[in-house]
Amino acid sequence: MTKEELLKLQNGSDIRGIALSGVEGEEINLTEEACLKIGGAFAVWLSKKTGKPCQNLTVGIGRDSRLSGPKLEIAITKALLSNGIKVVRCGMATTPAMFMSIVFPQTKFDGSIMITASHLPFNRNGIKFFDKDGGLEHEDITQILTLADSQNSEQNKNANINDSKIFDLIDLYANHLKNSICTALNSTQEQKPLSGLKIVVDSGNGASGFFVSEILEPLGADTTGSQFLNPDGSFPNHIPNPENKQAMKAIQDATVKNKADLGLIFDTDVDRMSAVLSDGTEVNRDSIIAMISAILAPDYPESTIVTDSVTSDRLTYFLEKVLNLKHLRYMRGYKNVINKQKELNQNGIVCPLAMETSGHGALKENYYLDDGAYLAVKLIIALAKASKQNKTLSSLIEKLPPLIEEGEFRFKITSENFKEYGAKVLETFKKRAQEKNYTLPESFEGVRISFNDKNAKGWILLRMSLHDPVMPMNIESENKGDLPKLIKIAKELTDGFEFLDTSCLK
Repeated sequence: MTKEELLKLQNGSDIRGIALSGVEGEEINLTEEACLKIGGAFAVWLSKKTGKPCQNLTVGIGRDSRLSGPKLEIAITKALLSNGIKVVRCGMATTPAMFMSIVFPQTKFDGSIMITASHLPFNRNGIKFFDKDGGLEHEDITQILTLADSQNSEQNKNANINDSKIFDLIDLYANHLKNSICTALNSTQEQKPLSGLKIVVDSGNGASGFFVSEILEPLGADTTGSQFLNPDGSFPNHIPNPENKQAMKAIQDATVKNKADLGLIFDTDVDRMSAVLSDGTEVNRDSIIAMISAILAPDYPESTIVTDSVTSDRLTYFLEKVLNLKHLRYMRGYKNVINKQKELNQNGIVCPLAMETSGHGALKENYYLDDGAYLAVKLIIALAKASKQNKTLSSLIEKLPPLIEEGEFRFKITSENFKEYGAKVLETFKKRAQEKNYTLPESFEGVRISFNDKNAKGWILLRMSLHDPVMPMNIESENKGDLPKLIKIAKELTDGFEFLDTSCLK
C-alpha cells in the first residue's frame, strides 16, 4: 500500500476502512497488509511516546463481533510481535474495556488496541488505540499512518501468533462494573442487589451480550426478553446503533412487551448507549444527557455539563433552571467534547459529564472514558434507588420540556473545495441573520439562531459536517406549528448559494 492509501484510512482519531467484500462499489482497503504495517507503526509510536524499548512494552488487543475482526487481529498481533512488543489477546471485548486494560492493576498494559467500526455496516472495520492518556488524538493517528509506510509487511507477517498470550478481559471488566453497582447500593454481589428489577437489553448482535450474563443476572435482575445477545458480525436483526430508528423500536417493543422497568441498547463496541423507560418512552439525545446530568447533579452542584452543538434550548433550560447547573454547548465529535471537559477540569471548573447526542458520554469519575456500559450502570443504580422509594426513573427528567417539532436537513456542497465554500456560506448566513436582528447566541460550531417572540419559538443551527461535503441544519420549534415558520426563515437565509443544494428544505 502507498502512503497516500494508508493516510486515507484515517477517520478523525480512529482508523476505518472497508474490510470485507459484498457491497457493490466498495473495494477492500483495510487489508491484512495495511494492518501488518499499522500494527508495527503503533509499536514504534508507543515506544517513542513512553521512552521505553519495544521489548519492555505490553499491548492488549481486542475486537468486537465483526466478521473481519479475527483476521485483522492476527495481522496486527503479528506486526506487534515482530517489533518486539509483548501482546495479550483479549478476544471479544469492548472499546471501554480495552482502555480499562491500561488501568486495571491485573493488566496495566502500556497500550491497547480495539478492532471496531462502531455502528457502521458489516463490511467495514476499524482500529482504535489507547495509551495511559486515553484515546489517541487526530495528529497521533496521522503519525502512526505515516510511520506505517516504512513498515515491512512481509517481514511483520512472519511472527508466530502463539507467542502472544490470551486473557479474559471481559470477565475482569464485568466484575469492575458489578462492584460499582454493589458499592453504590451498599450491597455485595451475593446479596443480589438488583433482585425485583426487570431490565431488558438489546445487543444488536454486537459485543454487549456480557452485560446480561455477567452483570445483570448475577446481581439478581430479571432479564427476560433481552434479545440479539449473541455476537454476529452480519448483524442479522438490526444495526447496533442507538440512533437507528429500527434499533430503537426493537428495544422499545421488547421493553413494553416484557413489562420491564428499563430497556438498554448499546452500539457494537459498547462505548454508546441509550435507554427506554417502562412505558416505551425512548431516552436518547437530549433526554439521556438530561437524565445522566440529573443523576450527577447532587454530587456536583453548580457544575458544568459539556454537550455537542445540536443539543436543544429545552435541555439548557433543564440543566440551568431545574438542576442549577451550567450548560456549555460545544462542538460535534466525541473527542471534542471530552477534550473540552478535560480542559475545564484542569482549569478548576468542575465538569462531571461530557456527552454527545449520539450517546457518547464521558464521566470525570470514570477516567474521562466514553463508556456505554458505565452509563448504563449509573442508570441501573438510579433505578434501584428510585424503586426503593416507590419512584420511577422518569421522575428524574419530569421537568424536561417535551420535544415538540424538529427537523434535520443535510445540504450537499457541490464545490470542489467544500470546506472553503462552507466557511463562506456560514459567514454569509450569519451576516444575513444579523441584518434581520435575529438572536445569535455563542456558538463554537457553525451559526446558531434563537427565536423567542410572538412569531416563532425555537432555534436553527447550520454547521459543517466533520468530514463530508455536507452542511447539516437542525431546526427545533417549541410550539406546535412553528416548525414550518422556522423552515421558511431557513430558506430565506440559505437562498442563492450556487454550490449548496438546499432542495431537501421543504
